[in-house]
Amino acid sequence: MTEKSIKLGLVDDHNLFREGIKSLLDKISDVTLVLEAVNGKDMFTKLKNDVPDVILLDLEMEEMNGVDATLKLQETYPDVKILILTMHKEERMISYLMEIGANGYLLKDTTREELEEAIKTVVKSGFYFNEFVSQALLKGLKNKSGKPLKIGKDYHLTARELEVLELIAQEFTTAEIAEKLFLSVRTIEGHRKNLISKLGVKNTAGLLIKAIKEKLIVI
Repeated sequence: MTEKSIKLGLVDDHNLFREGIKSLLDKISDVTLVLEAVNGKDMFTKLKNDVPDVILLDLEMEEMNGVDATLKLQETYPDVKILILTMHKEERMISYLMEIGANGYLLKDTTREELEEAIKTVVKSGFYFNEFVSQALLKGLKNKSGKPLKIGKDYHLTARELEVLELIAQEFTTAEIAEKLFLSVRTIEGHRKNLISKLGVKNTAGLLIKAIKEKLIVI
């Protein structure tokens, strides 16, 4: 494993599916599988030995399902990025999981190319929204009351924080935002943390979902 390798965990209770994913991972550069588990309980036992950067997590599993595992990961390993990998297409399920801490959502019929993109994007940006998920979130989260756009007053957001929020939504990294705004990376990271705190969310993915829901940004 090289220094730049992304450490990956795979949690799914179907042996055949895990083997299929592992065969895809073998073809992805700079990604190394360091954890394999059959359910959430098994995952947390193995996390004591090696903590991945990203975990591919199924939803339907015995002895701690993907929802419960996501909630517990947020409490115990908040820096781990969670990519849900499932057959469930329900809009409410997608939005709920993203709100409680998942960083991305993939269907099990995804391609190797998208799997690679999702893993690397979620490490770089903190979230991964493909077209399917973006549409689901828009349908499930957009406020349909017709009320005018807010300007951050309810959350006491500054003009600079709103500017950073817009750039995050455009998938710019912290370093890229810093360059665009002629600020330090540390300052931008501070704005990101303030936004997460003010909006009461757990990570960047949750931040964007809340911002869409509250009409702080438009996508």
